[in-house]
Amino acid sequence: MALATMLVVTTLLIVSAPLTMAKTVETLPPAPSPGPEFVNLTELLTNAGPFHTFLKYLTQTQVLQTFQDQANNTVQGITIFVPKDSAFSSLKKPSLSNITQDQLKTLLLYHAFPKYYSFTDFKNLSNSNPVSTFAGGQNTLNVTDASGLIRVNSGWSNPKISSSVYSAYPAAVYQIDSVLIPAAIFGTAPPLPPAPAPAPTPVSDLTPPSDLAPSVNNLAPKSSGSANTASPSASNVISIGVFSYLAAAISACLMLVL
Repeated sequence: MALATMLVVTTLLIVSAPLTMAKTVETLPPAPSPGPEFVNLTELLTNAGPFHTFLKYLTQTQVLQTFQDQANNTVQGITIFVPKDSAFSSLKKPSLSNITQDQLKTLLLYHAFPKYYSFTDFKNLSNSNPVSTFAGGQNTLNVTDASGLIRVNSGWSNPKISSSVYSAYPAAVYQIDSVLIPAAIFGTAPPLPPAPAPAPTPVSDLTPPSDLAPSVNNLAPKSSGSANTASPSASNVISIGVFSYLAAAISACLMLVL
């Protein structure tokens, strides 16, 4: 009797075990979804192009951490304009050698928008000028779109976006060929020099006078032709006058004879 009872209990446990496990599995909470993968700006600027000077200044002023925090912000994001190393080496006026650390920091912050913009967004953004930068205040930029050619105008320079280094929400990095200079630090850009006056035309290239006015020889035949045309008319008049005089004289003589 005891053996039969044990067999019944064992059978019931074996049958009910899968049901109990199924209920346990169903009540487990879902696994959390993986977080977004953010771009590492240090690795990107180190490997993606000749951006060592810009990266050095970002690290020196700790602006790199500011940009990285914004690149991890999934609400606003960031758009960074990165000058090539040659843009810094070719920069003569104004010079960056005499600016303070705070001014250098402002210049670097001037190279970013505190919002993500894809390349196609620039067409509409050009209608919203001026655009605020990370530097804040009057440190704004003007974006222009000429048939797909995007330029970023700071007043001192007007570089085009030559390539897209990285663009995946919430971060976009674009390469430019000139350093963006904020007027708040360096003042208004000097006016462009006047265009040089055109060189005088050499005397040998001037048109000869004979081609500008008709020659005397060309007029001479016309005058000669007019004179020749008038001569026969004058001769006819003289001949008629002589004949009339002779006829009158002959008539007078005949009247005397008769």
